[in-house]
Amino acid sequence: MSSSSTQSPVRIAVVGVGAVTDYHHVPAIRLDPRATLVAACDTDENLLRVRGSEWKVDFLTTDYKEICESDQIDAVIIATPNFTHCPIAVAAARHGKHVMCEKPLGLNSGEVRDMYHAARDARVVHMTAFTYRFAPSMRYMRDLARSGALGELRHFRSQRFLDLPETSWGWRQYQSKAGAGDLFDMTIHRIDFAMDLLGPIERICGSVARFAPRDRTASGDTCPASEVDDWSALIGHFASGAVGVWEGTTLAKGYGFNGFGHEWAEINGSEQSAVYRLHEPNKLWLGRTGSDLAPVDVPPEYLVPSGSPRNPNDGVPATVFRYDLVWEFVSAIVQRRDAIPSFYDGLRAQMVADAVLESHRRRVWVEIPDEPR
Repeated sequence: MSSSSTQSPVRIAVVGVGAVTDYHHVPAIRLDPRATLVAACDTDENLLRVRGSEWKVDFLTTDYKEICESDQIDAVIIATPNFTHCPIAVAAARHGKHVMCEKPLGLNSGEVRDMYHAARDARVVHMTAFTYRFAPSMRYMRDLARSGALGELRHFRSQRFLDLPETSWGWRQYQSKAGAGDLFDMTIHRIDFAMDLLGPIERICGSVARFAPRDRTASGDTCPASEVDDWSALIGHFASGAVGVWEGTTLAKGYGFNGFGHEWAEINGSEQSAVYRLHEPNKLWLGRTGSDLAPVDVPPEYLVPSGSPRNPNDGVPATVFRYDLVWEFVSAIVQRRDAIPSFYDGLRAQMVADAVLESHRRRVWVEIPDEPR
């Protein structure tokens, strides 16, 4: 596995300079003394120039191949439209760059498998941007689940409800560029942390639907109608014997919550139930027979990863935990270890999401095969 010297910062390039990069990835890089932002790439030249000025970055390019081929770069963060992830990630890995990529990693599990194999074979660090794994309450819930404190894990339950405008999603509403809608954009996160908490999903059934035509832009101009789902739901059986239920929608009126929406993830164990809620990520709701669900503060050791310079008291809790994604990526590079979650985790989640679409088409349960590492 290639790695940067621990004596000098990991030199990171961002490919895709939109909102996610500006709000989450760049502030996280700035916070980490072990990393430095050295380059940026985007096909939007005007936005690229603006970001270059704001971020004080001189190496700007519209061609991701320049990023991948440069010997001035150690690692790449990809935050571009879904259909571009595979070629960028494969090129970066083959040029020895560590790679973190936004989810979904690709349009289907075939693309994601190519990404995983390229990074694995190049022995570079690879990471899927499953941000919500880093919420303090989710980290605490994981330890409670794995320690046996909840008892036998029986049920997993997830809701992700957003109240988004019913105007165009741009590239996100076309299958050739996005793959799917809510299922790939939002529910895939919950598929991932369900497997992180309870282990592999063995079989799945699911359905998707589209209610909003999204045939007009926010300014009122017409555009081709949406081809992807804005609602998804699935039922799954875990290899452990536990069961799970997931539902996601972008059309839940009144579920704004200051832009964070409603997220609820729950485990029912034989001893206790535990509930995570996104808009209060520093609390976990716990309850047992005779004692109703009630909030408890997440213990201090779960608020930030060990060694992180982030102050858990600074910023909006539902935003700042996302910076820990880059912290883990850089830590894996510096410590010469695998990142968590990896491209393999992204592939396993993609296989489940693909199976949901197959289940919807065929109206059957779909088995999830084992995937060799």
